[in-house]
Amino acid sequence: MIKTICVFCGSSLGSKPLYQDCAIKLARYLLQNNLGLVYGGANVGLMAILADTMLKEGGKVTGVMPESLVKKEVAHAGLTEMHIVKSMQERKQVMARLSDAFITLPGAFGTLDELFEVLTWNQLGIISKPIGILNAGGYFNSLLEMLEHAVSEKFLRPEHRDLLIVGEDVNKLFEKLQNYHPVTAEKWIERLKQGDI
Repeated sequence: MIKTICVFCGSSLGSKPLYQDCAIKLARYLLQNNLGLVYGGANVGLMAILADTMLKEGGKVTGVMPESLVKKEVAHAGLTEMHIVKSMQERKQVMARLSDAFITLPGAFGTLDELFEVLTWNQLGIISKPIGILNAGGYFNSLLEMLEHAVSEKFLRPEHRDLLIVGEDVNKLFEKLQNYHPVTAEKWIERLKQGDI
């Protein structure tokens, strides 16, 4: 059962209001369904929009931030709970431990790093939790095309591509997350050793 959602998203607002609207809609869904939020703990960009929308309505918001970013004064001061960690790697580990599922909103290097880290953990069986993208305004279309290209070029198994759940609507995405069943690629590492992806 999903009780806490980890959201990866940008520390910038982006160029279009629809990205902010997407963060607000996601926060309202979490509130309406009594779901807790775990995120990177920042007071800037989509991260702040998401957290502030939750906090205004009494939602539970947990931040996880490395000491180095806290010192740069980008930590949100009004969260329900804040975990200050030593490194970016530890940040991802704590966020994953505290969360039942993951959703990615528009962002760049940091957002994609977090997304692909948890996807890789799922692929390797380190975790087994649903991972989704809220594809606001088609922001991730090029990324999704790249993943399909990786499948067609036999660098990515179709079963592993299916670890990433995609939706353009909050309600439909959550329905998919709730119905997630772990994807198993039988003996894929053994087959990889033999040159068979």
